[in-house]
Amino acid sequence: MFGSLPYCLYCHRRLNLAALVLLRLCLEMNKNHFSLPRLSLRFVPIWRRNFLVWKKMAGSSILGHLADPVIYMLGLGYGLGGMLPEIGGMSYIAFLAAGTVCYSTMNSASFEALYSGFSRMHEQRTWDAILNTPITLDDIVFSEIAWAASKSLLSGMAVLAVIWLLGLSHSPLTLWLIPLSLLVGLCFASLGLIATAIAPGYDFFMYYFTLIITPMVLLCGVFFPVDQLPPFLHNVSSILPLTHAIDLARPLLNDAIPAHFVWHIAVLLGYTLVGFYVSLVLFRKRLSQ
Repeated sequence: MFGSLPYCLYCHRRLNLAALVLLRLCLEMNKNHFSLPRLSLRFVPIWRRNFLVWKKMAGSSILGHLADPVIYMLGLGYGLGGMLPEIGGMSYIAFLAAGTVCYSTMNSASFEALYSGFSRMHEQRTWDAILNTPITLDDIVFSEIAWAASKSLLSGMAVLAVIWLLGLSHSPLTLWLIPLSLLVGLCFASLGLIATAIAPGYDFFMYYFTLIITPMVLLCGVFFPVDQLPPFLHNVSSILPLTHAIDLARPLLNDAIPAHFVWHIAVLLGYTLVGFYVSLVLFRKRLSQ
């Protein structure tokens, strides 16, 4: 009988933790699901925690995020590029490289916000443990966005390093692709967390990638100019965030200041803020049930 006492104490502790987390969530959620975010610097320790976990497998993670976009860039760039004329005053591989930077950062931020974020929230119950501290749900959601954007920044910089090594651009303006990668990461991490907040399981994310991410890759000018699209699809493309990211990246790679760059930045920031707010509201509803 006494041999099972440590296990009973363990179960008792777990139940107390779950009760405290549930009580705190109920107190927070009863205020208002739609209240504006209240952020603090308490998100920093969560970001650092995610970084320390990632650091143990940093090499394989960077290689995994780098291999796919670089293979596409080199395979299509040199394969199709040999049969295509210049596009917009650029070689096809340089044209493709600008889209690849944005495509890579989008993918990295989306995967982290969806699969890893869902694991921490639902499977590993990391959020439950964090909520048993003075940290709020608002800080947790913001930390997830900041961490996913940080990983996407590494992906964007890795692709940019390949661009420099291949001599595809020598313009100092390409340095602006670094903050652009961070902004793109923030944008797609915020949007990805909306899917995470409503996902019943990992299989749900296939809908997000099939119905949202893949069409954006094909419609937003990664592989070909959006001017080649029919008018309806061209109009659809013009409101998608990836289009605005590529419209910023491609001129920078071609040693030119992007036209209407303030508008493109504002659109990406708008998607980021709306995505953050909507995902936070959905998380409040989900975790209060």
